[in-house]
Amino acid sequence: MYPWRRALHQSQNADWLSDHTPISDPVLHGYFRSSCSWRVRIAFALKGVEYEQIPVNLIQDGGQQHTDKYKTLNPMRQVPAVEIDGITLTQSLAVIQYVDETRPGPRLLPADPKKRAQVRVISDLIASGIQPLQNLSVIQKIGADKAQWSQHFIDRGFEALEPILKETAGKYCVGDEISMADICLVPQVYNAERFKVDMGKYPTIKRLNETLLELEAFKVSHPSRQPDTPADLRA
Repeated sequence: MYPWRRALHQSQNADWLSDHTPISDPVLHGYFRSSCSWRVRIAFALKGVEYEQIPVNLIQDGGQQHTDKYKTLNPMRQVPAVEIDGITLTQSLAVIQYVDETRPGPRLLPADPKKRAQVRVISDLIASGIQPLQNLSVIQKIGADKAQWSQHFIDRGFEALEPILKETAGKYCVGDEISMADICLVPQVYNAERFKVDMGKYPTIKRLNETLLELEAFKVSHPSRQPDTPADLRA
């Protein structure tokens, strides 16, 4: 980004904040093990945003996401739903980008347009091409073959993602600054490990995940440390 554009962006961000001071903390309706909920928790942690969590148990009582009350927040009956600044957002990448544009703190999308495009490619590859195929609603339909199904589609996605990251990665997914791509990567690796995917085949993905999990924002947002985490899964 040219210096004058960066200054304009910072000025516009500051103007927005001064004119739209949040009257309350955001509310995250999510599930401890949901990849999409975890992405939002990471973004909030990186930005230093205080928020309230309201658990939505995807299994209990046939799935609390199917209640009439929750459907008013998210008609797709998925998590997360985030109430923020008087609106409700229901797609994790939209939430992350909104928070990035309206809150101070480290940028979650790079200023450089080429790097920003790379971040979006990686994020969309994961969020659209890999993760939805392990959604609870999907694997419940698959039944007994859910592990084999999940392994197949995670491997398929990681085989595409690994060479991309070899080209884009520095310390993190795109260069040496944490971005939305890193926010998407870590929950997907967690899913891969749950379904016994051989991570040794993907050394770049494995290295990046290990580096990111050492950071506080990824630790505090981890599924093992949430208010609705079952006792036997707590760290």
